[in-house]
Amino acid sequence: MTTVLPRLRIKSHWFKAGAPKSAEQQASAMAFIVWRVAQNMLKRMRGSTFDVAAGAPYFAFLREVLVFLIAVVDRTAYTKMDAAARTGFTTALVLHCADTLAGNETDLLGPRSDGARWQDSFIDLVNDVSPHYAEFGADVAAAADGEAFIPDFGFLRYFGSRLEPTLPDRDRRWVLDQVMAIEAPEAVDIVRSAILDLLSTEARKPSRRASMS
Repeated sequence: MTTVLPRLRIKSHWFKAGAPKSAEQQASAMAFIVWRVAQNMLKRMRGSTFDVAAGAPYFAFLREVLVFLIAVVDRTAYTKMDAAARTGFTTALVLHCADTLAGNETDLLGPRSDGARWQDSFIDLVNDVSPHYAEFGADVAAAADGEAFIPDFGFLRYFGSRLEPTLPDRDRRWVLDQVMAIEAPEAVDIVRSAILDLLSTEARKPSRRASMS
C-alpha cells in the first residue's frame, strides 16, 4: 500500500547569493527547511491513512524524521565543507532543530515529567542514532552528479525500521513500503537541493522544482 500526495515546495535561495554566510546562518536556514520537510512527511503519512496519533506518538515520529534528515544533510556537508566548518554547521543544525522541536513539545505536552529538557532528549537521540546511519552509504547510481549525498537502500530501510515503533500495529507492515518508495526519497530530494543552494556562493536561477514562496 503506497499513496502519493502533492510535493512540498520550498525556498532555498539566499536573497544576496554572493555574500558569504556563516555556518550559523546556513544551519539556521537549513534547520527551518528540515523542520518543514519533517512536518510535511508526517502530514503526508497521515494523509495516506497512517495513524500517527496526536501527543507522544506524533513527536516520536517527528523526532525520527528529523534525525534522518539531519544525517542526510550532514553527509552532504561532509563533501562540501572542511572538518571544522562541518562540525560547526551540523552542531548548530541539531541545536536549532532541538529548540524548535522542544518549543512544540512544551506547548502540546508540557514540561517533561523527569524535569529534563526536551532539547536534551532530542540531542541524545541524535548522538545515539547518527552512528548507525553512518554505517550506511550512498546510492552511487542516483548520486551520479556527485553533488550531494543520496542514501542507499540500507540507509532508507533503517529509517523505516526506526519509524515502525511510532505507529500502531496495523500500520507497521506498510510503513517500509511508503517510506522507502515515496516519502524518504522525496524528502531527501528537497533537502538535497536546499543544502546545495544554501552552501552555494553563486547566484542560482530558481528551478521550477525547488523554488516557492
